[in-house]
Amino acid sequence: MKPERQNMLVAAVALAAIVVATTRTPEARSNDSQEKKARDAAAQAAKAARSFEGIMRVPDKAIPRDLLARAKAIAVFPQVIKVALTVGGEGGRGVISRHVGTGWGNPVFVRAGGGSVGLQIGASSTDFFLLLMNDESVDGLMKDKFELGGEAGIAAGPVGRNVGAATDALMHAEILSYSRSRGLFAGVNVKGIVLKPEDDLNVAVYNQTARELLGDPVSGDAGAAAGLKAFPQALGRYTVNPSNDR
Repeated sequence: MKPERQNMLVAAVALAAIVVATTRTPEARSNDSQEKKARDAAAQAAKAARSFEGIMRVPDKAIPRDLLARAKAIAVFPQVIKVALTVGGEGGRGVISRHVGTGWGNPVFVRAGGGSVGLQIGASSTDFFLLLMNDESVDGLMKDKFELGGEAGIAAGPVGRNVGAATDALMHAEILSYSRSRGLFAGVNVKGIVLKPEDDLNVAVYNQTARELLGDPVSGDAGAAAGLKAFPQALGRYTVNPSNDR
């Protein structure tokens, strides 16, 4: 075969390959997008589970289990706030599960942004944790956006085994907040941070919005794909009946 004809044949084959690669059906591209979002969701749920497990391994400095048992919902935002020389935040992604009977509902995906975090100067990144203690605070998450400290009372949560502190906290706040930065964990006053549903992910994974998922939660063992169960299962390992704790 002459070199000119051979080069033309190679070019034709290459062009055909490009055409095939770029003319995939919309359905195929949509399936790829759905799979990517499903993997993203599973990774996010697993990351939140690891963060929560990390703060609960030291009972004397962890979130009191009687508070976990009484919480209507728990939200975890791993590595959400990056702080320079002053207080402030850049935002991040997290998951929230609602208490369902003796277990926890499927993880719902949310974003956090703006606001400030007290006394986190110098931290490169911060995990933060929210315990929503009544139905009204959970209802706030069903809105398009929900400002912490603006629409619901929020306070730094107690840590460790101090049941008295936990009881007092229940009386004074709708939401209890905690943070962990560079291995340090404590209750922290968080205000001005706005939470918004990450509904592109929720719809991709569940075909439901955050409002629908939180309004009618499904047990984490019943309705979630295997990769999403890590978060509700982690919560379940540390949630006990207060009367049986300690």
